[in-house]
Amino acid sequence: MSMKKWDKGGRIFQRTPLKQRLTMAIHRLKVQYSRVEGAAMRIERHEKELFEKCVNAHMKNDAARAALYANECAEARKMAKIVLGAQLALEKALLRLETVHQLGETAAAIMPVAGILKAVQKDLAGVIPEVSYEIGAISDEIGKMVVEVGEATGMSIDMEAANEEAKKVLEEASAVAEHRLKEKLPELPTLPTPDTSTTTTSR
Repeated sequence: MSMKKWDKGGRIFQRTPLKQRLTMAIHRLKVQYSRVEGAAMRIERHEKELFEKCVNAHMKNDAARAALYANECAEARKMAKIVLGAQLALEKALLRLETVHQLGETAAAIMPVAGILKAVQKDLAGVIPEVSYEIGAISDEIGKMVVEVGEATGMSIDMEAANEEAKKVLEEASAVAEHRLKEKLPELPTLPTPDTSTTTTSR
């Protein structure tokens, strides 16, 4: 591919093999997005089950079991926030990649995506390791594409600006995830134990 076909803005994704590589990266990321989405739904269902068990234990005056379920529920909610935040960040990353793919945008436009994916990879490492690994590989591929474009066009990428944009996307995703979970999930019960004169035995 002649370098003359690359204008100085690095708008190359419409007419070079990089477009095919970007297509593949988008496809791979969509697969991982679906897996994260599925994990988020499973964790939410698990959290609801734990919540119900916690409430039932309270109603049976089983304080020890209620505390156990409350702790497990809190841990599930932490995990739910991580996974939902990752899902929202991946949505932003996919939207950016698809826009670049469709419009033949500059290589600099996809640089923040690499940072977003690296952060998501780290967040998911202890939650969905296999997804984390694949997202890291996709991030590396996107980074390689940006470097190749920079070398071919002589354009330097503003890493600081790219990292700052990635940071903003991640912070927004985390905040939205926390807000959505607060809206969807009820507060953990702090109900007083039923005032009864009978003795309830704990199993």
